[in-house]
Amino acid sequence: MTQAERRTYLIQKLLAEHPKYRELSVPADAAEQKKLLRSLMNVRNPRPVSQDFLTVQDAYLQEELAQRGVTDLADLTPIRPGIYLWQGDITTLRCDAIVNAANSGMTGCYVPCHGCIDNCIHTYAGVQLRQECAAIMRKQGREEETGGAKITPGYNLPCKYILHTVGPIVTGPLTRRDEELLASCYRSCLELAERHGIKSIAFCCISTGEFHFPNHRAAEIAVQTVSTYQANQNSEIQVIFNVFKDVDFQSYHQLLTAD
Repeated sequence: MTQAERRTYLIQKLLAEHPKYRELSVPADAAEQKKLLRSLMNVRNPRPVSQDFLTVQDAYLQEELAQRGVTDLADLTPIRPGIYLWQGDITTLRCDAIVNAANSGMTGCYVPCHGCIDNCIHTYAGVQLRQECAAIMRKQGREEETGGAKITPGYNLPCKYILHTVGPIVTGPLTRRDEELLASCYRSCLELAERHGIKSIAFCCISTGEFHFPNHRAAEIAVQTVSTYQANQNSEIQVIFNVFKDVDFQSYHQLLTAD
């Protein structure tokens, strides 16, 4: 199959799962096809799927990743011993684990083509990730608490694992409790990573954006928590602070290069 043929196949299979969508036609434009495919993947519940679908989906996502390009941790230069700062798309970063800023349901973002990192990670990992997260949540029997962490495979991402953590949602003035919960997210991910033998971990800017945690204060807590953990645990885990926005890059660069 060509990439276009794979995309058409996946769209048709996903449309067929929804009676109300079965009469929809596949757009002719490639960009519109990609938007529709992502939307259908985003709204799909964690239900069983055929191996044929997964084979085509995985080939499609791997080719999309190749076209977008992969950044390898080995090609980055640390800004401090054991700490890196990298601005880019975390779904294209090859390291042992990346961190997903999840919601308490833990099965991803269901808003079609939403710009949150949770949506992006689930989109490019594939439908297996939502199935895996749903199985974890069924076993747990309750929503995920803020400040903890869960681990899943990376599936079609270049990382080996994804660590999912629920950060605090700031609805008014920032509180001490908000800050403690955010720090807990970083500690929980580091502890979980160490237990699984993970040697490198990339943190997104947890709780900023949709969860409204002030960006610079979030960066301060992230740097302080990671630095304290590395020192107290004599940890050799390599940490990448992944940022997407310029404002976050400026905050982390300032904090990590300060004397």
